Amino acid sequence: MQIKSIIFTFLLYISSFYFSNAAEKNFINELRDGGKLILIRHSIAPGTGDPLNFDINDCKTQRNLSIEGIEQAKKIGEFFRKNNIPFEKVYTSEYCRCKDTAKNAFNSFETFSGLNSTFADQSKTPIYIKRTKDLINKLDKNKNYIFVAHHTTIQGLVNYAASSGEIVIVDRSYKVIQTIQVN
Repeated sequence: MQIKSIIFTFLLYISSFYFSNAAEKNFINELRDGGKLILIRHSIAPGTGDPLNFDINDCKTQRNLSIEGIEQAKKIGEFFRKNNIPFEKVYTSEYCRCKDTAKNAFNSFETFSGLNSTFADQSKTPIYIKRTKDLINKLDKNKNYIFVAHHTTIQGLVNYAASSGEIVIVDRSYKVIQTIQVN
């Protein structure tokens, strides 16, 4: 009886691995087809919010990526390259931790203030979300676009609390399709 239990457990493990890989391949193929919005919360930047002397034009006054955050950003870019996932453009918040995530992952990007954090002033969230949705509505619906932002922006767009460096894939109706944590 114990051998049957061991064999059953082994087969269950193998089948879950197979289905997991099959689901991942289907998801990667769906990304390759295009038409997705790829939201990425900036990589690991220790702390919360920004210092009182915060200046959006001075990275020394901001909360920045740690060494682990830089490595995490590089792994995010590697995930896209390794899986041949196409994207038309990368947009990022004007904050240094978002720009550094985009730079380390994808090299090139364009800043967009609608992706900025509203942690210090939540009243700005609806305004920033509207601006971001207005931008998205102008983009080619058949192509993938990447948006490197903050948890407040992602939460406002899709009602999902992303972790540092988490990739949130959504369709054009802002429905979360899949999330990926790259470590």
